[in-house]
Amino acid sequence: MSAANRISGKGRLTPAKTARFTFDGRVLNALEGDSVASALLANGIHLAGRSFKYHRARGILTAGPEEPNALFDISRDAGRATPNVRGTMQEVYDGLTVKSQNRWPSLAFDVSGFNNLLSPFFAAGFYYKTFMWPKAAWKAIYEPFIRNAAGLGVAPKEADPDHYSNRFAHCDVLVAGGGAAGIAAALAAAETGASVIIADERAAFGGSLHFDTGVTIDGQEGFAWAQAMTAKLAAMPNVTVLTRTTVFGYYAQNFIGLVERVSEHLASPDRSLPRERMWQVRAKRVILATGAIERHMVFDGNDRPGVMLASAARTYLNHFGVAVGAKVGVYTSHDSAYEAAFDLKSAGVQIPVIVDIRDKPGEAVLAKARELGINVQAGSSVLKTGGKLRVSSMTVARCGMRSGEKINVDALLVSSGWTPSVHLFSQSRGKVAFDAELQRFVPGTYAQDCLSVGACNGTNSLEASIEEALGAGQLMAQATGASGSSSLSINATQAFDWTGGMTGAADGAGPENSSAKAFVDFQHDVCAKDIRLAVREGMHSIEHIKRYTTNGMATDQGKTSNIHGLAIAAEALGKPIPEVGLTTFRAPYTPVTFGAIVNHARGPLFDPARKTPMHKWEEDHGAVFEDVGIWKRAWFYPKAGESMHQAVDRECKTVRTVAGVFDASTLGKIEVVGPDAAKFMNIMYTNSWDTLKPGRCRYGIMLREDGFVYDDGVVGRLAEDRFHVTTTTGGAPRVMQHMEDYLQTEFPDLKVFLTSTTEQWAVIAVQGPKAREIIEPLLEGIDMSNEAFPHMSVVEGKIAGVPTRLFRMTFAGELGFEVNVPADYGHAVWEAIWARAEPLGACAYGTEAMHILRAEKGYIIVGQDTDGTVTPDDAGLGWAVGKKKADFVGIRGLKRPDLVAEGRKQLVGLRTKDPKEVLEEGAQVVADPNQPVPMKMLGHVTSSYWSENCGHSIAMALVAGGRSKMGQTLYVPMADRVIPVEVCDAVFYDKEGGRINV
Repeated sequence: MSAANRISGKGRLTPAKTARFTFDGRVLNALEGDSVASALLANGIHLAGRSFKYHRARGILTAGPEEPNALFDISRDAGRATPNVRGTMQEVYDGLTVKSQNRWPSLAFDVSGFNNLLSPFFAAGFYYKTFMWPKAAWKAIYEPFIRNAAGLGVAPKEADPDHYSNRFAHCDVLVAGGGAAGIAAALAAAETGASVIIADERAAFGGSLHFDTGVTIDGQEGFAWAQAMTAKLAAMPNVTVLTRTTVFGYYAQNFIGLVERVSEHLASPDRSLPRERMWQVRAKRVILATGAIERHMVFDGNDRPGVMLASAARTYLNHFGVAVGAKVGVYTSHDSAYEAAFDLKSAGVQIPVIVDIRDKPGEAVLAKARELGINVQAGSSVLKTGGKLRVSSMTVARCGMRSGEKINVDALLVSSGWTPSVHLFSQSRGKVAFDAELQRFVPGTYAQDCLSVGACNGTNSLEASIEEALGAGQLMAQATGASGSSSLSINATQAFDWTGGMTGAADGAGPENSSAKAFVDFQHDVCAKDIRLAVREGMHSIEHIKRYTTNGMATDQGKTSNIHGLAIAAEALGKPIPEVGLTTFRAPYTPVTFGAIVNHARGPLFDPARKTPMHKWEEDHGAVFEDVGIWKRAWFYPKAGESMHQAVDRECKTVRTVAGVFDASTLGKIEVVGPDAAKFMNIMYTNSWDTLKPGRCRYGIMLREDGFVYDDGVVGRLAEDRFHVTTTTGGAPRVMQHMEDYLQTEFPDLKVFLTSTTEQWAVIAVQGPKAREIIEPLLEGIDMSNEAFPHMSVVEGKIAGVPTRLFRMTFAGELGFEVNVPADYGHAVWEAIWARAEPLGACAYGTEAMHILRAEKGYIIVGQDTDGTVTPDDAGLGWAVGKKKADFVGIRGLKRPDLVAEGRKQLVGLRTKDPKEVLEEGAQVVADPNQPVPMKMLGHVTSSYWSENCGHSIAMALVAGGRSKMGQTLYVPMADRVIPVEVCDAVFYDKEGGRINV
């Protein structure tokens, strides 16, 4: 370990407790408690990564969660890799593997660094201009290149072996932030007896007390006081203390999302521990004590490794005992940066100069600088830095000058003041206010039951922050009904009062320089000139500027860049900052892993699976299943040596020549019962139901208010006051909700009861010429003759000794029956039917054959042959709309001019010129394949199959004016060829329908 970087006697880590980790294959030493960033700096490593666009060398900028540069791939073994982890927040442990990202072949020599030379071509908005021409190159060149280049880290491919936890909690007061203000607020609230949760993202509470050693609180050094108070809070039964826990989201009604890193800091975690724990907390009151974020200075070369926030350098020195350099310069517009220079100087580090853009820095810090012999150049600026993989020099000049003195440094500390962290306040839908004096946004109008305290509230001094927090803690606790009171008094002093002294939010941006790389957003390589260019090109809204330049859109969400970008845009627009506005802060505050949100992998239980009563039989007979929603449905039943296509062809042929048995249990089923049942059905469906006799069925179409098809299905009337309604498999929940919505809100006077019976009934469809022969011997009390039981009838009786609702209906266009039996008897009845069917040469068939059989007959599937913009007439189902009905849901929508205009897309059949050519579903249909791109599309293919029964391919399509184009040749352009098709009737098999009525 380099003694030159680890300063003896500095920091709070114990030298005897060491850890070893690897960085890009190199074994390094660290101390227990180090972050990856502090450990790298202790080993003299500043180069941490490469930028997203230019692949410029980037170093460690911060010491906290706002870090934009030092993002690493962190792992301990296979499957436990996480990309884009902030090195400033990841703790080192024995065996940790750290890899840099976004570089090849190495971090020091990155081939893509050539992009930096091409930066004039990568100005703001270049992607909007560059990738427009030639149009044909998008798929072939641009898209593959962009996809390969995009991203920073690489998502792990191995399954995550860890587990995650989720916890719901309630509390009276939740305190977000464990700095001095947060601790004080939690203490005051807890003393009243209120239940309190306090959370902070760091391993130890303390906030700025990690670096600010010039603070004394109640006679103790500030950080020591914070640890003592943390222990006091943890010992209180009404307080939950959460370290390593990020409050990432503030939602409606004081619902707060937190993620706790439970074992990410442990070398060999107990396998019973979760990797992370998601907390979902409902708090009566919330106190935000989230502090402030230091801003960098904007100047040419401000991104070189070794350029760092002043507070970060203080953290690495005073908490971790690491000096960020041996010869450190300082560039600032704020008094707080001076303290970093003072601390480093006192530790033996050379400080050649403090460059202050202000003409008059604070008298107290100037006096201290003189005492320590530090040169201060006021009214000056850093024009640029030098160096390749680490800063080696800075050029200093009087403000306004174009040339200056070159000063050698190996690190440069920067600070242009502090931005209150209003992210959670903004997420709560609070409205920020602008502090014109100090050029910053602070909490303004509150939308929820919360208060901001301390630096995030714009409160500058430590004493004032603690006093404010104590009052807020007691106030918010008592507002929840806590009966106690707090008499806490906390006395705090700090070495310097650096509460003001900032001249502007964009300090250091300097005059416009087209060649300067003065970075605003480090991760996305956004420069000051990019912001100005966006304004020149017409982007006058800050939201447009943000998207045009991508400023603030990286993983750090602009924590260090947003205010700079805003100030530069305001300057370019000639407007005050408040008039330009502030971009929206959204959850999460910092990135949250999918593991924490989704929880641990559950294998087959990850997605709940619904299985029909016949599932075991289908499994035993070799069915291949497909997921339909969350249902497992038999897709096809291959015999030995059969491919899928061969199996499906056989099944389709067998159904037409003998019979097939199909599991239709997944169909949605709703019981509509009551004296007004028929009246309600008339309202919900397009056709009439009061004329339907008990024992008969009718095909029904349900519309939305706008007149478009919502669902369809066969409805059987069992009695004057009872209907058995079927829906599509995927449509059952929404149809039930649709009906309930109208019944409860629009027609509450109707005496109707709705019951979902999807799981109550197992449904066995028997289709084909021998369907009657298969089931008739199993029936009791049911006359199966064509006269007594015609097509579209329903009757109740028994089958195989089990009560049944037997429907004569078909979705295959054959003689067909659907046997509904109580679900518990589904398997037994299926076995009984199969015992009759198999000797006759029938087959079990799956959903793929079902789709083909229905398409041969031109029967639609809602959601496949409709797309939410299809009316009954478009689908060729105008006959199902009652012409004499005065009202039904969607009737006014159907009368809109656009829905009756000529040229609407209509469902038709397509026959390929080559009978063996099967079209791709979703393929576009055009009239002229030679027209220039973009072509005018007439429609698209909705269903397409090979039909063994027809001996050729079949397809259905929605085509503009389709029915007027019968017999015409249209074209389906594909990537490698154009397929000519003839528009035809959508019914390809048994157009007369004779096979249904045998």
